[in-house]
Amino acid sequence: MSSQKPVRRITAPQITKKKGGEPIVSLTSYHAHTAAIVDKYADFILVGDSLGMVMHGMESTVGVSLDLMIMHGKAVVRGTERALVVVDMPFGTYEESPSEAFRNAARVMKETQCGAVKLEGGARMAETIRFLTERGVPVMAHIGLTPQSVHVMGGFKTQGRETSDWEQHFEDARAVTEAGAFAVVLEGMVEPLAAQVTKEIPIPTIGIGASAECDGQILVLEDMLGLNPTPPKFVKVYGNLGGQIEAAVKAYADDVKDRSFPGEGQVYR
Repeated sequence: MSSQKPVRRITAPQITKKKGGEPIVSLTSYHAHTAAIVDKYADFILVGDSLGMVMHGMESTVGVSLDLMIMHGKAVVRGTERALVVVDMPFGTYEESPSEAFRNAARVMKETQCGAVKLEGGARMAETIRFLTERGVPVMAHIGLTPQSVHVMGGFKTQGRETSDWEQHFEDARAVTEAGAFAVVLEGMVEPLAAQVTKEIPIPTIGIGASAECDGQILVLEDMLGLNPTPPKFVKVYGNLGGQIEAAVKAYADDVKDRSFPGEGQVYR
């Protein structure tokens, strides 16, 4: 007789049930060590395709491959035991057809053991979201500023500055909700629009550069830790790791040069 190990992590349905309750906490993470720290405090951890820019020096997220997302996704899952792990579907892996999206999403979930995937796009991706959720793949949607479409948008532009554009965002939010998304990220969206979208749909909204009225918030971990010298406006910097790391590296280099490292405590006698 076989027995299945009980699920102890937070699940996608549990995130959905947090709508209107205590705000949902989320951060990105790309490797096991930081994920283990974030795991203590976050409801879900996003293995975002922002890793292309943060970890690999790319100019945008467009160049990120499925293999790269899977590699980092595996590391984050290994480093955690509590939070729901959500892995981004990178550009070019889900847009062509729902069946292509399912093949790639199934591979992500099988190989990383994550609990959900995230994909960008509103009404245009509703059919794909429905196709995935009906086949057992929990999907987090992403509307507003969608970084994978940066070349079409003409840059990282705030969404909703003109009220005449708001209806499209409402349509996107309603479409992904009806398609079965368990939550939706609202990125780079003017505050009153994000607040109104949050009120209108029954699934949680996760803000990044949006509104405190969203059901939860997410930031790129490296941004809020001070590792990005020019973080976006919407980032609140909670640490100065960039400066601390540089100071530590300089102290090490100085010790090596004056032969004070390694010292008596770092050698074998």
